[in-house]
Amino acid sequence: MANEWRPCPCDIGDRFDYGGRGQEVEVGHIKAYVCKPPASTDKAVIVIHDIFGWQLPNTRYIADMLTANGYIAICPDFFVGQEAWKPSNDWASFDDWLKTREAGKIDKEVDVVLKYLKDQCGAKKIGVIGFCWGGAAVQHLMLKNPHLKTGVSLYGVISRFEDKHSLLHPTFFIFGEKDDIIPLEQVTLLEQKLKQNCKVDYEVKIYPGQTHGFVHRKREDINPQDKPYIEEGRRDMINWLNKYL
Repeated sequence: MANEWRPCPCDIGDRFDYGGRGQEVEVGHIKAYVCKPPASTDKAVIVIHDIFGWQLPNTRYIADMLTANGYIAICPDFFVGQEAWKPSNDWASFDDWLKTREAGKIDKEVDVVLKYLKDQCGAKKIGVIGFCWGGAAVQHLMLKNPHLKTGVSLYGVISRFEDKHSLLHPTFFIFGEKDDIIPLEQVTLLEQKLKQNCKVDYEVKIYPGQTHGFVHRKREDINPQDKPYIEEGRRDMINWLNKYL
């Protein structure tokens, strides 16, 4: 438990000068970033941000990547107007900060987003992906939300839901082999529990040599030896969504 929330490097994704192809909209009581493909589609993906919030360019880059693959993508502000974590913040205050932003308490916001996607965007098949904090939120939703078809949890903090494994929908779990925040023994335990309890399709994949946040890493921080695994992680995410949406 001790090292699961050490200083989190999620903010080193594609933080180049990236403005995004989509637009910011009001969805009920929250704001959201939405990007739609040129051709009409009834498939949508909810993108759940990490601790650095819904405006992080890395996360919008991934949302736009989903749109380039034919999906309506929406990244809502699941902190509901509360400040996202900043790298300059004092990590000693992190636990207190997190208490008001629980990954397992986003159901009201998800319901509002689902209604928007169905009513305003014509979406009928809806999946969800999430990073770190958002990856834990994906696991929460896969355990209880009947309206989502599938989920991809990218380096989701396992211990937030370590006793719950009866997934309702096919779920893909992406982890880095050298993630300081999520030790491999936690990943092994997750696999064992899923094998015992899970009745739907799932996959747990560990990417060699990769650290936390690798799938949405900033271009200039990508080492040549890491690039194939980053591209593989993104491709695997898309392929899983294609399979179940």
